Amino acid sequence: MYTEVILVNKKDEVLGFMEKLEAHEKGLLHRAFSIFVFNSKGELLIHQRAFGKYHSEGLWTNTCCSHPAPGETIIEAANRRLQEEMGLSCEMNQAFHFVYKAELDNNLIEHELDHVVIGTSDSNPVMNPEEAIDFKWVELGDLLIDISKNPSNYTFWFKTILQEHFDQLLENIPYESLQKNNI
Repeated sequence: MYTEVILVNKKDEVLGFMEKLEAHEKGLLHRAFSIFVFNSKGELLIHQRAFGKYHSEGLWTNTCCSHPAPGETIIEAANRRLQEEMGLSCEMNQAFHFVYKAELDNNLIEHELDHVVIGTSDSNPVMNPEEAIDFKWVELGDLLIDISKNPSNYTFWFKTILQEHFDQLLENIPYESLQKNNI
């Protein structure tokens, strides 16, 4: 399947478009998003990426992550992909963005301007088996402990968000979820 990503500069200004795999082979900066869905208990929905994904297969990561299509806003893309991957829909808001670059498996380079999007839902996902093979709701404190003990079980971007942008994430989690998570 041919899918284009949006090439951008560090100011998130559009530079052009490129087939997704080619952008990852060349390590070109492109627009992406990472969704974090919290439930009313303050737990985060994470999922295990399906085996057969073009990179980071079998690793645990945030609720959903992908790339907007040309002409699509971050929120439009987030709503579309959350439904396609996890069978969920919920109200979501853009929280912050950051740039990262990482060499991944299969000789691919992830170089993304990643928009973090936060939503709330108490529904369990109905996962697309081509995208996700397992899910769980976790408390952030427990998740941080497990990542420190088992970092190889998690995707690079997920660890980056939790370890380098945790304060920004906390600032954007609904207040009720923070209270219930004792953060």
